[in-house]
Amino acid sequence: MLSLVVILFSLIVASVIITTIVTELQQPVRAQVKSLSTPMLQEFVVPSGSQPHDVAPAPDGTIWYTAQGSGQLGRLDPSTGKTHNIALGQGSAPHGVIVGPDGAPWITDGGLNAIVRVDPVTEKVQVFPLPQNSSYANLNTATFDNSGVMWFTGQSGIYGRFDPSVGKVEVFKAPGGSGPYGIATTPKGSIYYASLAGNHIAHIDSKTRNASMIQPPTDNQGARRIWSDSQGRLWVSEWNAGKMALYNPTTSKWQEWRLPGTSPMPYAIYVDDKNMVWLSDFGANARVRLHPTKEKFDVFPLPSAGANVRQILGRSGEIWGAESGVDKLVVIRTV
Repeated sequence: MLSLVVILFSLIVASVIITTIVTELQQPVRAQVKSLSTPMLQEFVVPSGSQPHDVAPAPDGTIWYTAQGSGQLGRLDPSTGKTHNIALGQGSAPHGVIVGPDGAPWITDGGLNAIVRVDPVTEKVQVFPLPQNSSYANLNTATFDNSGVMWFTGQSGIYGRFDPSVGKVEVFKAPGGSGPYGIATTPKGSIYYASLAGNHIAHIDSKTRNASMIQPPTDNQGARRIWSDSQGRLWVSEWNAGKMALYNPTTSKWQEWRLPGTSPMPYAIYVDDKNMVWLSDFGANARVRLHPTKEKFDVFPLPSAGANVRQILGRSGEIWGAESGVDKLVVIRTV
């Protein structure tokens, strides 16, 4: 009997020792993963029917998003997961949203055919309609130049300008007709847009306000979104071609890469503060990252099928997207 007790006691001690060793071995593994800054993905549910199209992280921690399906601007608090929606007006169908130099969200609203500003504190809505002689523009996205002037696109074949200090909206016919979609500002303040239907990108001269077309090497590529890196080079998502392109304005040279997978459909594109290039791929239902110097892709599958991320924006350590197909927002944390 005594020997049986001794054996049982020995087994218990051995079990405790083994458990302690395993626990101690697991702790460094967790620390190692954290030190490698493996991206962590998280989704946030927004109200049903929102159909979030674009998303814009604000410096105060707020995440703004356009609820295109309900005609509202959404406000997410990532720390709690709670959302709050702001009605933009009868007939609103907001497409793009960005945070302006004044810290407020600015919206390109296709339904209202207007530029909209929402005060981040009072939530007061200001609507700046396109000129009365303007037809339906199918407003898309916007960017601010280094002078605080907004430039925007409309797929019906226009690009435009809005100076908040004056309150005047100007509209110009785009060369090449319909298609202007994504738009971006380089660090030096140059403005470029991508034309989806026109299969080109274009540079806007902020002084003359004229736009000059620039042709990518692949025909009918479907240049959809565009973003600048810290060097002023332009990265373009080519929707029809399944490629990502790089245009260097200094040398006028192009490079292209086909995304991984059998049927890539790159939609959104964004360059983070570390010059990593991020895309959304409808074909793979994934977020894709390119390391420019290594020319290596990393693919991050999205947990929700049919997510349809139409736009990406970020802030340090966070890459946000709007999952229009499933009424969710998604963030990849890189730190």
